[in-house]
Amino acid sequence: MSRIGKKVIPIPANTKIEFNSNNITVSGPKGTLTRQVSALADLEITREYILVKNIDESRRAHSIHGLTRTILNNMVVGVTNGFKKELIVTGVGYKVEEKGNTLIFSLGYSHPIEFVLPKGITAKIDRQKIMRIILEGYDKELLGLTAAKIRALRAPEPYKGKGIQYSDEHIMRKAGKTATKAKK
Repeated sequence: MSRIGKKVIPIPANTKIEFNSNNITVSGPKGTLTRQVSALADLEITREYILVKNIDESRRAHSIHGLTRTILNNMVVGVTNGFKKELIVTGVGYKVEEKGNTLIFSLGYSHPIEFVLPKGITAKIDRQKIMRIILEGYDKELLGLTAAKIRALRAPEPYKGKGIQYSDEHIMRKAGKTATKAKK
């Protein structure tokens, strides 16, 4: 049995949960999320908590157990508190502007790139010493996918570190051609 799957998911007072057949809907102050739960997982729902149980002792049911619990926990946390992801834009002349729900990137290409944010995701741009894009949303999966698509517009390169990177990401830097010539 999964150690993660054994933990109960506490339900905050301002969150409403509906479960019929294999669909679960979680509603809270930030929004509403709906997901289909695997038939190999059984849910015990009370007013205070959700407990995920296995239907049987098969290997497949064990592998679904912890995953189902984590997905449901992310749904509950997302609709009550929300999630946040930070990206850093590094490079001379690289900039980001926001226009409504669209981000306009200047990343060294011959044209600006327009990125339309999906519904449920908001962006703030912080232009202090380092240009940061702060993405917020209640769906963790959609937030991570959006951040990955933005990062893919100009992934950080290993020589100068220019590009878009996650705030907690460390880029392994390489020495250029001149560093090898100096050693000889």
